[in-house]
Amino acid sequence: MKSSEMKQNIPNAVTTTLSVSGNCGMCKKNIETAANKKGVSAGIWNETSKILTITYNSKKTTQDEILKRVAYAGYDNEKFLAPDEAYTKLHECCQYERDKKLDSGKHDHSVADKEKAVTVQTTKPLDQVYSAYFSLKDALVKDNAATAQGKELLNALNNVKMESLPADQHAVFMKYLSELKTDAGHIAESKDIEHQREHFGNLSQNLYEVMKKIKPAYTVYVDHCPMFNDGKGANWISKEATIKNPFYGSKMMTCGKVTETIK
Repeated sequence: MKSSEMKQNIPNAVTTTLSVSGNCGMCKKNIETAANKKGVSAGIWNETSKILTITYNSKKTTQDEILKRVAYAGYDNEKFLAPDEAYTKLHECCQYERDKKLDSGKHDHSVADKEKAVTVQTTKPLDQVYSAYFSLKDALVKDNAATAQGKELLNALNNVKMESLPADQHAVFMKYLSELKTDAGHIAESKDIEHQREHFGNLSQNLYEVMKKIKPAYTVYVDHCPMFNDGKGANWISKEATIKNPFYGSKMMTCGKVTETIK
């Protein structure tokens, strides 16, 4: 099923992309089965890029709930690590090399799956912010007004647990937080995609400054569009090396180049 078909089948649809570990076609089946819930969520996992594209009803579920199900199925992802017992139950060909850098050393004992408690390890304090940003970026790439994604990002910014950030990271985040909220707020309140793209440029630059110090658990690419803003140019951040321009969408999808990689 294509992403466009998934969106047609799910009301109040929000689409985003997320990193999920795995190896093979069997992994693809397992991951997509975990992500899919009829009428509520659907996912497509790419075996090469390790990217899971999910479309979900924002009034009935969240990214976290979907990624928890994926973790319960045995697959580490950018927000949750799979329980060891779930990983060891995977078929031998599905037991991917685990990236222990994702391990925060802290466990959330409060989550449960089908009335059975399962330990899931959370990653970094700003993961929800970064995930919401990429969801917003993807909407603009598809020429969709990103009002819902702007609201999601604004909520994520408001929900960051400041006490979880070390002092140096806290200082960086607080330096840019006000502007991040302002731009996310403009995007959330508007249905004018050109207005949203104007604020997305400033939002992306400020988030880049944050992301250089508070790095995500996965590789991201800093891309530059030389045409935007009357030729002054603008940057955005992507989880994929392939250029997909959020400032122009289908008009100039491949305009731009990768200028930096953050690992």
